[in-house]
Amino acid sequence: MKVLVIQGAGMDRRGKTQVEVFGPETLEEINRLIEDAARELAIDVEIFFDNDEASAAQKVRDAAASVDGVVINPAGFTATSETLRDAVAQLQVPVYEVHGSNPSARGVESVFRPHCTGAVCGFGYDGYRLALRVLSDGSRPA
Repeated sequence: MKVLVIQGAGMDRRGKTQVEVFGPETLEEINRLIEDAARELAIDVEIFFDNDEASAAQKVRDAAASVDGVVINPAGFTATSETLRDAVAQLQVPVYEVHGSNPSARGVESVFRPHCTGAVCGFGYDGYRLALRVLSDGSRPA
């Protein structure tokens, strides 16, 4: 199984700013958690980060035919994306949106959620582990 993980705008600032909201983990630490979880689940994972929405959208489009699922933390793209949101909406594989915090608690509504199979929010970065587990066992929320 191959899964693409998209880390959205501002994820490179994790652990450096707004620690009270997003926690002390850096992007590198989050990515290690993802890689460790993927290894445990025998998932081939590719992690992609970019602050540029067009680059992230192109990555999704390029990977669409070669992955079994996508996990996305849109981060700074959560409420404002059009290009990346449209690329995600066109996917024919399960997509799980992950946020370490709960965007809704801050008045942020995701433009991605209507196009995702499910979402994991507010459980810290263990949300990635949960999304990968669900993808690996093929279960889907009702």
